[in-house]
Amino acid sequence: MTTLLQSLLQPADPASVEAIARDGLPGARSEAWKYTPLRALERRSFAPAQPASIDAAALAHIDGPRLVFVNGRFDAALSRLGGLPAGIDVQPLSRVLAESEDPRASGFLARRYSGADEVFPRINAALAREGLVLRVGDGVRSEQPLHLVHVGTAADSDQAWHLRHFVELRRDAALTLVEHQLHDAEHAHLANTVSHVHLAQGARLRHVRVQDEAVGSTQLLRTDAVLARDSLYRRTDVELGAALSRHELNVRLEGHHARLEAGGALLADGRRHVDTRLGIDHVAGDTSCELNWRGMADGRGRVVFHGGIEIRAGADGTDAQLQNKNLLLSDNAEIDTQPVLVIHADEVTAAHGATVGQLDPTALFYLRSRGIGLSQARSLLTTAFCREALGADAPQPVVAALEKTLSRMGSA
Repeated sequence: MTTLLQSLLQPADPASVEAIARDGLPGARSEAWKYTPLRALERRSFAPAQPASIDAAALAHIDGPRLVFVNGRFDAALSRLGGLPAGIDVQPLSRVLAESEDPRASGFLARRYSGADEVFPRINAALAREGLVLRVGDGVRSEQPLHLVHVGTAADSDQAWHLRHFVELRRDAALTLVEHQLHDAEHAHLANTVSHVHLAQGARLRHVRVQDEAVGSTQLLRTDAVLARDSLYRRTDVELGAALSRHELNVRLEGHHARLEAGGALLADGRRHVDTRLGIDHVAGDTSCELNWRGMADGRGRVVFHGGIEIRAGADGTDAQLQNKNLLLSDNAEIDTQPVLVIHADEVTAAHGATVGQLDPTALFYLRSRGIGLSQARSLLTTAFCREALGADAPQPVVAALEKTLSRMGSA
């Protein structure tokens, strides 16, 4: 067993330890991990996360209802849940497990993962006892965003935590959920998170996530979403921090006319490694997905993108569109992009494309000729390049965080 698995699995039950240790970490032969080697990570060890605290001023810019976790532990003092409409139930998973007598309240924890390359979700299934449990009742619509805040802070040793989130919007419900992954001090912790999203008929979820964690941290996230008839899932992910950041976004469009609009920006500078893997499954007919991702690598950074779309037999009328554009800002940076489209149905509209290029020298020359310095010119062009993937209604804090990182990369 590797050092990493040995340290992570100490609290797990023997059966889980044996099964996970038998398969080990995925290696170069795993198609899902071939561009994201784990050799450096497997030699590290992590202690279970311990209670920690931060200054409330660090969250002053996050206004409105919020649920806050510090180093993977729920912080009641920093959380604010007042002001939400009736019919919205928000609780930390630890409280649900402690107080509920209804076994269905935490039924999503029963999901297990069987794939040999699903080692981190399997570890999560064995160890997760904290996270967000959010339920929005039939017809309930909230104009005010709910904020889910994760803050990493320094500790005496490198720590690991495993969070399990459950988000359910029932019939015709509507909500905006904004996730913040932040740090108030440098650290090298590991966060292993699994999120479940269930949208009932006619539900609408706007889901924005900004990952701006410490440059030495490891962020592993898997999101599994199921969309019923006439539902809409609009998602934006912005990857700005961490040494290693990987997000697997799996969406099943199970009901007719279900829609997915997803996109984001993947920024890797220094020696950072950013990996996003999509698995979009069109099960029902007349469903649609519009996927728009931007990637950018500078220094010795590496961006990995896999955009997988499958249109199943019987899913006629599907409209699936994938676009992934990338910029290389240095000679030592690397970008790997792999769009995949598998169609088993007739009468569908589908297209996918990926590009990797550099900043347009003509555009740079034009800006420089107008008296704009090289760093500012690069920043203007890279901001315009990434801004399109966020959507016109992206929250201002998300745009500000993106522009701050792009300014740093543009000055290189």
